[in-house]
Amino acid sequence: MARVLSRGRVRCPWHGACFNISTGDLEDFPGLDSLPKFQVKVEKEKVYVRASKQALQLQRRTKVMTKCISPSLGHSGSTNVLIVGAGAAGLVCAETLRQEGFSDRIVLCTLDRHLPYDRPKLSKSLDAQPEQLTLRPKEFFRAYGIEVLTEAQVVTVDVKNKKAVFKDGFKLEYSKLLLAPGSSPKTLSCKGKEVENVFTIRTPEDANRVVRLARGRNAVVVGAGFLGMEVAAYLSEKAHSVSVVELEETPFRRFLGERVGRTLMKMFENYRVKFYMQTEVSELRAQEGKLKEVVLKSSKVVRADVCVVGIGAVPATGFLKQSGISLDNRGFIPVNKMMQTSVPGVFAAGDAVTFPLAWRNNRRVNIPHWQMAHAQGSSLAGRVAAQNMLAQEAEIGTVPYLWTAMFGKSLRYAGYGEGFDDVIIQGDLEELKFVAFYTKGDEVIAVASMNYDPIVSKVAEVLASGRAIRKREVELFMLHSKTGDMSWLTGKGS
Repeated sequence: MARVLSRGRVRCPWHGACFNISTGDLEDFPGLDSLPKFQVKVEKEKVYVRASKQALQLQRRTKVMTKCISPSLGHSGSTNVLIVGAGAAGLVCAETLRQEGFSDRIVLCTLDRHLPYDRPKLSKSLDAQPEQLTLRPKEFFRAYGIEVLTEAQVVTVDVKNKKAVFKDGFKLEYSKLLLAPGSSPKTLSCKGKEVENVFTIRTPEDANRVVRLARGRNAVVVGAGFLGMEVAAYLSEKAHSVSVVELEETPFRRFLGERVGRTLMKMFENYRVKFYMQTEVSELRAQEGKLKEVVLKSSKVVRADVCVVGIGAVPATGFLKQSGISLDNRGFIPVNKMMQTSVPGVFAAGDAVTFPLAWRNNRRVNIPHWQMAHAQGSSLAGRVAAQNMLAQEAEIGTVPYLWTAMFGKSLRYAGYGEGFDDVIIQGDLEELKFVAFYTKGDEVIAVASMNYDPIVSKVAEVLASGRAIRKREVELFMLHSKTGDMSWLTGKGS
């Protein structure tokens, strides 16, 4: 595996995680654990590694963590740290506090009925059971005194008195607060929207029901973004037919551009997925209350026994409207590089925030969970929030990194390409072996690839270092790439 080594750390070419080469510590997400490290000696041309066989078989190392010295007795009315939302950001915040020696009470609350799990995996593996998706086992939370309140909804936050009020009337005082409520999926507003067997995939139960209903029957997916296309790919082997409805001309158009989008659409069509583009749903028709047909604005009627809606999401921040915590006009929580909100002692992370992206001149961005693979950005934001709760003055400085797999083909993406005005493609789109550079003016702002590793990780590492990649360098790459030479990216080439 061709890893990328730079600035004292190694970056995985598949998922973008970064590890310190001296300690093995995780420095950039995805993932939760670090790598084990071993004593190495080089003599002449031989490398000797000193370790027990058992240690060599370990693929991960959990950092040493402090235990809670003041566990609550039952539902005590106060906590030192309250974390609203148990996705990647919330969990990593809690873990980081324990890793940094924080031993007071931490309460993590979630609307879900499950312990924190890897939600982005749902659309990639609809059959997965909750226990297969769980990020940490029950014993982990017990061992380190991280309390998880499931099916717990915060309805108001009183920042003046530092108190959260839950739907059931329970009140919890806090010293520090992390808001990581995530987002709520948009739903269809057409005629017949109340019929059965129409889903937005939010939970393992949703995903499992979709597979059961789709097996050997007709499935319609509304929306050709990452969630929709991953669901369509997964169902193509299970359903009798899979149809995708999308307003744009091609899938992923705004994200990957026309040419790459069309190439991926063709790949899906080869697996019998049918596309209805530049149209939307006008009606859902039922038979005995259950979905039977999807009517499009183009007047086409598509048979459907189950429908999955993936048309975007809105921040789940309605409960903060009267709190005094600043929200923007779309409902997102603006934070600074330290993940602080407008209220001292209140931090925010995850899908519901906008934050300054350092390498894009501090442009304020929101990067949805579904576009961050294992929620790399959310995880790092959770860590940065925890460090600043402890007055360590950390700043977020990640380069967004995405991967997705469809029909056994992996697509990797790094950067933030919104507003690109040109796409330079190297390789063969037909053969699904290519790299696409997304540029704005003279600067590369994102890169995507298939079967071209480790180019995306290489570009991510260059952007993370603060060096801009110019369009003319990419044109030089067209010459160098024939020999696999990527020295131009590190500035060491000719």
